[in-house]
Formats: sequence, structure tokens, C-alpha cells
Amino acid sequence: MFNNNKILVVIPARGDSKDIPRKNIRLLNDKPLIAYSIGIAKASQYVDDIVVATDDSEIALISEKFGSTVIKHSNELDSDEMSPDSVIYDTMIQKEKIAFDEFDIIINLQPTSPLLKTQTLDMAIEKFDDYSIDSVITVVDDRQLRWGLDESTQKFMPNYSQRLNRQHLPSSFKETGAILASRRDFITSNSILGNHIDLVEVSREESVDIESYEDWWIAENYLKRKRVAIVVNAYSEIGTGHIFRCLALASKLIYHDILFLIDEQHQLGVDIVNSYNYPFKLYKSKKDLLNSLKMYSPDIVINDILDTSRDYIFTLKENGYFVINFEDLGEGAECADLVFDALYEHDVDSNNIFTGPKYFILRDEFYLQPDKIITNTVNNVLITFGGSDPNNYTQKVLDSILATNYEGRINVILGWGYEDVDGIVERYGSHPLIQIYQHVSNISEFIFNADIIFTSPRRTLYEICSLGVPTICLCQNERELSHTFGNIGNGFINMGLGYNLENQQIIDEFINLVNNYDLRVAMNNKMLSIDLKNGFENICHIVREKYRQTKLNKLH
Repeated sequence: MFNNNKILVVIPARGDSKDIPRKNIRLLNDKPLIAYSIGIAKASQYVDDIVVATDDSEIALISEKFGSTVIKHSNELDSDEMSPDSVIYDTMIQKEKIAFDEFDIIINLQPTSPLLKTQTLDMAIEKFDDYSIDSVITVVDDRQLRWGLDESTQKFMPNYSQRLNRQHLPSSFKETGAILASRRDFITSNSILGNHIDLVEVSREESVDIESYEDWWIAENYLKRKRVAIVVNAYSEIGTGHIFRCLALASKLIYHDILFLIDEQHQLGVDIVNSYNYPFKLYKSKKDLLNSLKMYSPDIVINDILDTSRDYIFTLKENGYFVINFEDLGEGAECADLVFDALYEHDVDSNNIFTGPKYFILRDEFYLQPDKIITNTVNNVLITFGGSDPNNYTQKVLDSILATNYEGRINVILGWGYEDVDGIVERYGSHPLIQIYQHVSNISEFIFNADIIFTSPRRTLYEICSLGVPTICLCQNERELSHTFGNIGNGFINMGLGYNLENQQIIDEFINLVNNYDLRVAMNNKMLSIDLKNGFENICHIVREKYRQTKLNKLH
């Protein structure tokens, strides 16, 4: 059909817009608003000609620069008193005189719908393959519980018979104004709608129609939105800190599309992400991962999988992705666009690697807690050794504390990957001092309420530091020994590799800390002197500048 029909797109653009002055040529995300509708029409596989109908010389000039023809019409035709349909009709007549030909389908494409997709325009045109269709309009599902005013009683009355959740209400479509297309026979100075009308439903995003500054803000944020792929895993060897960091990051990237990519072999990571309701996709091999990335086509790839290889990062870069890695000591770190490492404060001679606590990302809940006030007595001890606690320090510390005369509460939080939950519950569950928890959603509350904490020097250490709770660290492995943040200078007692310690050493350190109020106050002061509340902003500042520079370099 489409080879035998000529299709004209008319973009009406007044110069005296009342809602946002000069909006049609104001820059929306660095491009004039009118340029978006011109670009949408130019990319169509069916459109034969595009014309901007305007009364404004500046709009005409800019429209021509972006590849549209222009037809100027009088101010009288563009006045508030005149029907918008008359502009479309007049433009069509003038264009046909210039072209010495008639068009078959006329499309009114509004310049105030910059988020419309070319695929949607083509879909609307394809509707005319059915010769019974006279006109096509874009709509958005706008079902709501609505009320109206009864004129006779002057009372507000519901326009529904039954209160239901929105998704269970009958469909109710609202015109978006983006596209109104008709066969030529129905285009007159008074109407551009035929008798038999079909609808094209669009997404909320595509339905944005810029009539106010609020609409402008929404459209600009949509246009600035990035597709972010987060490659991350969780299993006993590496714990759950990586996945919780990425969840904290995702919660702050509210304006962007997020997709988690998780190795299908690591069910722990799958369970955690699934419990937070983020979209995720599983992969079974590196090749499968790369194929999934290609299908998603992200702007940014975030890797939080520890050490990466040079080949892997090179492949990501070759595919045009901006690559950000966390805690990467592998060869791939040299090739990534950016690497952030709060744990390893080693010296680096590279302009793409940033280390230290200023790049730690706190979970949202920790911003809501006040600073810890140190009291004379210790009444609450917290034991939490991360996602899996592979060396079972939980049991070792519990036995050590119970060997003292401590009579306060002991809260134990077992991580998602802790393997002997039944054993620990059977051994200590009935003890009057001990409460055992797993899968807690409010760990900041447990940390704040604690007077002393036992943990490993992972991301939990930074969360503890943000509140200022005296802490004793036991490292799980050699790699954790290099997490230099957990030292006395920052307010922590680090006892090194926990499996090398005798219980008596833990007992002595615990008793000393319980009885030394001044030491606990000093530890609290050192922790609270460290700013951990701006890590996300610090990272974003660096990412924005590097991303902008990378894109500029590609243009040149």
C-alpha cells in the first residue's frame, strides 16, 4: 500500500506560545524543541515530505536547518480564534500547489511531543493499510477513579460503579495530541477527522505533551535518562556486599533505566535482587553476558564482580559502552573508563582510579539515623559477619562473649549466605541473652542500637562508621587484610585474621573495650569525623565529567 500513497507530515508551530514563551525553539536537552518532531518524521520509512507551518521567522529558520521545508502563514490564521484544523488544511493546500501533486495521508505531528518514537509514527501510518480506517490518533491509557459534579444536585458524584485498583478498571484512553492522521478526503478547514477512527496506544513516556514548565522538566529528564547495566554477583566466597552496594546505587539512579545481570550459578545474588523487585537477567557464560548486553544496549556498564580481565573490558569498550568498575584490582581496571574503590586505599598512578572512603555509597536507611551517643555501660552487642561468614566467626565470637560476665543483650544477624542457620539456632537460640536474625531489612537500626559491634572489614564497616559505633574487626581472608579503612586511626580495633586468634584474645579485647569508656568515646569521635554521606555525589561528579568528555572525544 505505502508505495502508492504520498504521505505529508505537517508540524504546526506558533511563535507566540503562551505557556512557555518561545518554547518551540528553546533548547530541550541541547536541541530546539521543534527539532525533535522533525527528526521523528525524517526517520520514518513512509513519510514523503515534512513541512513546518508557522507564522514565525525564527522558527522557520531553525526548522530549515534541521531539514524541514517551511510554509509561512498569516498571524490571523494562527490566532486563538481560528481552528487548529484550518492551519493543517491551509498548509496542505499550499504544499500541494508547490509540489504540483496531491498527498493521500496528512499527519498532524505536534512539536510538543518530543518523546514520540518514529516506530509509533510508522505504526500509525500502517493502520491505513486497512481501507476502512479514516483517521488515526495516539492515545494513552488514563484509567482513574474519576468524579463529576451533578448539576441538578450540585453534589460531587463518582463516575464509577465500583472502587477497584487502577489496573482492574476498564480502559479509558486520553488523546496525547502527538499524532492525528487522516486521509486527505477528510481534511477541511473545519475538521481533520474522518468517520472511522483507530487508536495507537503509547507509553506514559511517549505521551508527554509539553504544555507547562513541569512537562518540560519531565521531558528533559526522560531525554537525559541512561540505560545502565549492572553486572554483579553474590556467593559465599565474595559475600553480599557487592550486590548491596549496587542496590544502594540503583536506588539513587531514579531517573535511569536499570538492568541487573547475574550469573545463573549464583542463586544468592538472584534471590537478593529479586527480593528488591529490580529487573534482572541471568547469564550462563561470558559470551551469554555479552549477548545480553548487546540486546539491552546500555549507555553505561557497571561491573561489581571484583577483578576483571583486560579482554573483557576491551570488549565492552569496543561495543561503545562507558565502563565503570567497583573494587577492581585486575588488569581490566587499567582499561575501564572509571574505577571506584572505597576499600583499597592503595597508591595508584592513574587518572581513572579513585580510592578511599569518599567514594563509599551509603544505603538510604543510614541517612535517617542520628549519630551514636556513647554511654558508660555496654548493654547491647551486635555480631554481624556479612553475607556468608565463611569461617563462622559468629560462633567463635559468641562463645568468647559468653565466657565473660557480660549480661547484656547480644543481637546476631546472619547473612543471606550463612550456611549453618539451623546449627547456630540450635546451639544458641534458647539462650536468654541472644537474639538471632536473618534477612533483616533495617540493619541501620541494629547498628545504631548497639554499643559494641563485631564484624569483618567489608562495606558494613563504613555503614558502622557513618553512625559512630565502637567496633572490633576480624578479617576473613588475606584480601580483607588490605582493607585499610578498618584501623584504629579511623576508630576501629582490627584484630587481623580471625581464624588465627584464640578465643582468649577476643575475650580480652572485648572486656577491655567494655570497661574503657574513654576508648569507646575516642573511637566514636574518630568515626564521626569522617564524611561518608556524600559518596554518591562524589562519584556522580566524576562520572558526569568523564562521560561528557568521552562523548566529546568520540564526536571529534
